[in-house]
Amino acid sequence: MTGVAVPLWHVGNGQGPRQLSELGLALLLSSLIGWERAARQKSAGLRTHTLVGIASALMMEISQHGFTQVLGLDNVSFDPSRVAAQIVSGIGFIGGGLIFVRRDAVRGLTTAATIWLTCAVGMACGGGLPVLAVAVTALHFIVVRGYPRLARRLLPGATGAAFELRMTYRTGSALLPRLMQTCTRRGFRILQVKVDRLPGRADSAARVLLELEGTGNSGELTAELFENAGVIDVEMTAAPEDE
Repeated sequence: MTGVAVPLWHVGNGQGPRQLSELGLALLLSSLIGWERAARQKSAGLRTHTLVGIASALMMEISQHGFTQVLGLDNVSFDPSRVAAQIVSGIGFIGGGLIFVRRDAVRGLTTAATIWLTCAVGMACGGGLPVLAVAVTALHFIVVRGYPRLARRLLPGATGAAFELRMTYRTGSALLPRLMQTCTRRGFRILQVKVDRLPGRADSAARVLLELEGTGNSGELTAELFENAGVIDVEMTAAPEDE
């Protein structure tokens, strides 16, 4: 038994209006998820999520309609779920590349999970499950936007708040180590340190950025830092949520 040859541009060969509509829905939903990530200035933003969603949808279309010409051949068996499984396995490479560890802090877990979710949304669109795709996209916004606020209300101070401390100080007296000790003594964990020299100043000043996390009182920390001779100014701001 032989397969029936179908013209290349035949719209009824799994590449008609329905399939184009499913790809369009994947484009829309993955763009919405990517826009949310881009609004939070994450490394994987609008373009990455959109491409992941469209590609996943296309691979699902291929798994369902791309082998119709060989299904009628003798000794040919086809399991479309194998393609879907390979999509899930392959997307792990992108997600893994978004996760990195700095000291004892892990970064990028939520964005990596969002990439995985966008892949699933694209697969649902390509698999002809638009209601599930729309529902999961809505759940994404509920979880990513709503859960942090809920956690802060139900578990205040359980995980500690994140802060960015910008401080200008006079160099030459080993002041920075003492300032960092003050931060840790006040209940903050130092996640990142970045020091920049300030050229053109007669007092040899430098500016340091400390990324802190903890349950301590930020106001008391700022006041104690100001008590050190050599500290010119201190600015404490809430760090953007790491998701």
